[in-house]
Amino acid sequence: MRKLFLGLVLLLSFSAHAQYNLRLVVKDDGSKLPLIGATAYITDLKRGNASDSSGHITITGIPAGKYEVKLSMIGYLPGDKTLILPSKYADQLIEVYLEPMSGELAEVVVQTNRTGQNRSDIPTRIEALPSEELDEKGTMRPGDIKMLLGEITGVHVQATSAVSGLANFRIEGLDSRYTQLLQDGLPTYDGFSGGLGLVQVSPLNLKQVEIIKGSASTLYGGGAIAGLVNLISKTPGKHPELSFLLNQNSANGTDASGFYSQEWSKIGTTIFSAYNYNGAYDPGNTGFSAIPKTNRFLLNPKIFWKPSCKDSLWLGVNVLHEDRLGGDMQVISGNTDSQHQYFEHNISDRLSSQVSYTHKVDSASRLNFKGTIGYFNRKITQPQFEFKGVQVSSYAEANYLRNSKTTSWVAGADIWTDRLTPKGGSADLGYRRNTYGLFIQNTFKPAQWFAVESGLRLDGNSPSPASPANGWFLLPRINILFKMNEHWSSRLGGGLGYKMPDIFNDDAEEQGYRYLQPLNIGATKAERSAGANWDFTYKGAVGDAFLQVNELLFLTKVNDPLILQNNAFVNAPGYLLSKGAETNVKLLIDELGIYLGYTYNDVQRNFNGMNSAQTLTPKQQLNADLTYEVEHHFRAGLEGFYTGEQLLSGGTSGRSYWTFGALVQKMWKHIDVFINAENLTDQRQGKWGALYTGTVTSPMFKDVYAPLEGVVINGGVRIKMF
Repeated sequence: MRKLFLGLVLLLSFSAHAQYNLRLVVKDDGSKLPLIGATAYITDLKRGNASDSSGHITITGIPAGKYEVKLSMIGYLPGDKTLILPSKYADQLIEVYLEPMSGELAEVVVQTNRTGQNRSDIPTRIEALPSEELDEKGTMRPGDIKMLLGEITGVHVQATSAVSGLANFRIEGLDSRYTQLLQDGLPTYDGFSGGLGLVQVSPLNLKQVEIIKGSASTLYGGGAIAGLVNLISKTPGKHPELSFLLNQNSANGTDASGFYSQEWSKIGTTIFSAYNYNGAYDPGNTGFSAIPKTNRFLLNPKIFWKPSCKDSLWLGVNVLHEDRLGGDMQVISGNTDSQHQYFEHNISDRLSSQVSYTHKVDSASRLNFKGTIGYFNRKITQPQFEFKGVQVSSYAEANYLRNSKTTSWVAGADIWTDRLTPKGGSADLGYRRNTYGLFIQNTFKPAQWFAVESGLRLDGNSPSPASPANGWFLLPRINILFKMNEHWSSRLGGGLGYKMPDIFNDDAEEQGYRYLQPLNIGATKAERSAGANWDFTYKGAVGDAFLQVNELLFLTKVNDPLILQNNAFVNAPGYLLSKGAETNVKLLIDELGIYLGYTYNDVQRNFNGMNSAQTLTPKQQLNADLTYEVEHHFRAGLEGFYTGEQLLSGGTSGRSYWTFGALVQKMWKHIDVFINAENLTDQRQGKWGALYTGTVTSPMFKDVYAPLEGVVINGGVRIKMF
């Protein structure tokens, strides 16, 4: 009996101490191809491993027991599998599948911070709109990016003309002059040319859009006080592409565009061209155009060259011509008389070139040289007034990047020149400015849960006439990333910024430059800012769904802001203070995506010790989106937007309103068909009151705070030749 008892004890002891091997192969749920770099982790044992080039993972020496194995990979929804050992799983090859993330939930490599890292590993908060979302927005409005930016939480698109369709965008409630719009990291839309930038960029040539909210001074200069938007152009892929898009809308608009890309062994190209036409449109019979008559042509070819494994070069050219006529509908149709005379006519030509050359020094470092030269010619004509000028600007930068296991360095220098020369009898609103900058940025990641990004920039400016007090600026910035666990992370950061004084801003565009006085640069101080933001993010599986929640708090103070008084821009005696919060919620349930975004924005002016609210800044905005998508086959979506009350310049308030839209798109191998409807409830400012005071001959337009065009339905087809 004693021998039998001892035998049972020895058998149980052996079983308790027996160890097993777990063998997995991880595959993509859609393509069924193996995934390289996926991880499997057993939480109870604090042990794991990553998949090899064939997708295989082996974890050895696992004691008998019940375990939960967590599976993860960048760009895929996390998975888990419960195993009991010993069982059939011991030493057997088990196939597991991970589902790719879609849209904004997917992990993407961002370019705006220069280090080429995944967004989730960067201390600076960078939002990214991937190609899937750009494809959706491109079918909604192919001619410009007003809708694309206007649907981003915390970004507000503000009309700068009641009849010409011009608009600009604001981040965190601050005017557009405190933001930067970049193309491939280059400042293409600034100063005089910035007033038309938002309505002259097509989303169809973009593969990604990256947004930084808050100070981004280190790499992009002091003008990025409220933030920046970086438009990343398409590049040649592994397979050639030739596609055409035709679109027609109910507001007399027609869009036609074509895109071609191909890559050979060492050279590649992309060519994008577009023609956009819109007839003058007045849905409310106000007598004035809610949408102007527009003719625009755009051509953007690029060449990509890789002469060696260490060198790469790309060169691009942008050519654009636009004729935009808004105002009295009779004048637009050619029936001018003694009463019907008002119009706003903008004719613009844009020619720019961009170049970027990168040399890979070794596996950890590279040198980059990039630059752009831009020519912009614009003529603004109104009754008994004309302003025309030529803006020539350039930007050149040399930077060095070095990455190591725990540290990344970016250092460089840049030169930015900008000159506006009025032509003919135009008012003397010209300017000339050179900016010279030195910058350095360090990203330090000593542990998986912690990283800090710090930067310092020194700028020198030489305006004419020059003021020594305005010339030099030292701009520090710091951002910290904490990853508490696999679900929770937080970022905290802030920095300084500045904006050299100039008159080319929202107020000038709204006035059409009529009656403006030249800026007295020598007597005008630069605007200086200090800002901070803090956000935290939760992401994880909730049953079969994936949830991501982000909360952002922000605060920015701008000292000595420029204001328009008696047709001249002067420094206000005080400061602007923008504070608020953003909430973003994303939920994925198989093919269903749900998105909610809420913005609370409180912008106050403190001038001469007295507080007042900033005009045309809604305190509350809400956007909701429901999308059902079967990848590469079908897409349908519903969206709604709430805009709260806004203080208007006359002291009254603009009413709050909701707008709704819907999209249906069917995709086949070589053709996509889509139909989209915006503002289905026909919310129009013209329905709630007069849009102007005075006479039809000399109207004084009120602030535009709501849609003017009402319901717009568009439909079209995309033809994919290959």
